[in-house]
Amino acid sequence: MTKKFKDTDMQAVIGWILRAGVLVSMSVIFIGGVIYLYRHGYTHVDYSKFVGVPDFVSNPAGIIHGIITLRGRAIIQAGIVLLIATPVIRVVFSAIGFIMEKDFLYTGITMLVLLIILASMISGHAG
Repeated sequence: MTKKFKDTDMQAVIGWILRAGVLVSMSVIFIGGVIYLYRHGYTHVDYSKFVGVPDFVSNPAGIIHGIITLRGRAIIQAGIVLLIATPVIRVVFSAIGFIMEKDFLYTGITMLVLLIILASMISGHAG
């Protein structure tokens, strides 16, 4: 007796992916915030001059190194990246579901959406 994978099964998987992605990213951001406040909670901030985002949170290698060295800002940034990646993973799983259902129209539309998302990420342009 074989059980066919149904549309409702894929919707349940996608729902769990979205919930898990949000919960994991929220937990990572919370942990990073706690570490950041533990290390920098008592420092006096000088608002008379603008200091931008540190260089180590602007590229993946810097974020990974910051996570290894337990820097709060890098951990927070990793949580934000996970939060942004959650809907992208949802689109990937939607494409897989449409392929399994042999729904080629929606597979093509989903692949086009994924291509647009990836092109926007690579080029740095939105919209």
